[in-house]
Amino acid sequence: MRAFAAKKSRAVKAVAGRRFPPAFLDELRERADIVSVVSRYVQLTPKGGRYWGLCPFHGEKTPSFSVTPQRQMYYCFGCHAGGGAINFVMEMEHVEFMDAVKLLAEQVHMELPEMIEGRESAASRSQKERLYEVNRQCARFFHAQLWKKENEPVLSYLYGRGLSDSTIRMFGLGSTPPRGDGATQALREQGFTDDELVMAGVSVRRDGRVYDMFRQRAIFPIIDAQGRVLGFGGRALGDAKPKYLNTGDTPVFNKRQGVFAANLLKKQRGLKRVILVEGYMDVVSLMQAGVQGVCATLGTALTLEQARLLKRYAPEIWVSYDGDSAGQHAILRALDIFEEEGVRARVLDFPGGMDPDEFVRANGLAGFEALAPMEAAEYRMKQEQNGRDLSTQEGRTSYAIACAKHLSRVKEPVELENYIQKLMIATGFTREVLLAQIGRTELIARDKQAVYRRAARPLEERAVGADVETDAAEKQLLRLLAEGRVESGTVTADDFITESRRELAKKLLAGMTPGAILEEIEDEQQRDQAAALLQKDSGADEEKELRMTDDCLRILHRKRIEQKIAQLREQLPQMTGEDKRSTLLKIQELTKARQTAGRKE
Repeated sequence: MRAFAAKKSRAVKAVAGRRFPPAFLDELRERADIVSVVSRYVQLTPKGGRYWGLCPFHGEKTPSFSVTPQRQMYYCFGCHAGGGAINFVMEMEHVEFMDAVKLLAEQVHMELPEMIEGRESAASRSQKERLYEVNRQCARFFHAQLWKKENEPVLSYLYGRGLSDSTIRMFGLGSTPPRGDGATQALREQGFTDDELVMAGVSVRRDGRVYDMFRQRAIFPIIDAQGRVLGFGGRALGDAKPKYLNTGDTPVFNKRQGVFAANLLKKQRGLKRVILVEGYMDVVSLMQAGVQGVCATLGTALTLEQARLLKRYAPEIWVSYDGDSAGQHAILRALDIFEEEGVRARVLDFPGGMDPDEFVRANGLAGFEALAPMEAAEYRMKQEQNGRDLSTQEGRTSYAIACAKHLSRVKEPVELENYIQKLMIATGFTREVLLAQIGRTELIARDKQAVYRRAARPLEERAVGADVETDAAEKQLLRLLAEGRVESGTVTADDFITESRRELAKKLLAGMTPGAILEEIEDEQQRDQAAALLQKDSGADEEKELRMTDDCLRILHRKRIEQKIAQLREQLPQMTGEDKRSTLLKIQELTKARQTAGRKE
């Protein structure tokens, strides 16, 4: 776990231009009791000093989701998600930090304070608000145009794609006007300047003229999770090029950071998976057919920013791109990105090179739901067969080598075993040869069955550079601090050896609750690891707490002495004369101190 100081505060980053005063956030956390907050979404039952319920972040039948009121935090023993009240609202409502704070403040009847100015100036915020309003009014204009007689070709096109009036209205679909500057002129009449229209991307300026960016196109508004219109996608009719035209990057829109239909994703709670498609029409058709949790990238290949956004809505993603070669290549790249971001991703592979829109219109909801998603490794292996003749030894060899590279990513031994069996059948190579190619070896033989070395899971890892005894002492000391069982002045942050634990101790000693600390950790894996540590009970009572604290401090004190001795011994070979004699004496003194530190009172 890296030090929290190396990451920006989640609160500060989420509201880059402005931030809430720390005193307000502290009061909000005190008044927004986490048990009450979570109870709005999860049925909780008290047991053993905690409240338990079914985890809202992953499917389960036995409650493993706990809320600890004394620490103002939640933690799931199944999926390892953890955090404070603000984190919980962010995840449940799919909103950013600022919006989660606003929701909580409304629930506990707290007025929002004046924001503290950050890097973004008031003038810049005012400009963005104007651009959001430009886009909102432009979307209303385009939608109104769709129902006019002169724009009948666009409406006929949408009807021809099987869309109903209710679907058209749900997505706010529209049409450009016949005139090439119709939208520009209409927005001018509402008081927007040409500079604002060009900056928003709804108009272009060329050769001294300002006219519409989108002409002779069906319009798909791009709306974020907060309901703000960010830009537009325009689908050309006939053979006009490009087929799809999207708003370029503006002060309020970056196509790398959002997805189409984010506003609808937010409204769909309890999604088990999100289906990611390529085109706007794929989203519209699938959702009209009854498929939930569908979105699309915005005219670009999948980005890390989009992967981070999507993992907030569901525990896994089904990549459902077009069946042509370009779509298949894009799937492989998307799988790599989701893997890099730690998101489980599977693939819906449509038959006959069809795209999702074509498939659902031909087969309906039942046909779509009958499709079984493929695991990432299985899909990669399937793609490696393209262009290879497995009837030849050369083809089988190259196929085995290519598949081995993909299987080296598979972490679970059971899954790996399934893929090895398939690869043995396809190539004729033995199990031992394939394992060697993958880079795995069978280490122990028990009852003639191979057993692999078990790797530690991320949440079980020790702090980098800490031995077992140091690791255990630091963890126990942090749990005692989290429970308020350490007398004031007994422990300082400097008593901790590893930097990440030292940062945790600083915050606990400053009076922050574990829940508030977790809300400041932006990195999800780091937050979950910290939650796993802070949710555990120390097991101390009034008689044991002082002894436990002393034992932990004694261990850490001895470890610091040992580190100092090791440093001095490393320096000895470069020393001569008085410096060497002085250093040897210092080592002797420290050795005696270590022996004393090792004794229990």
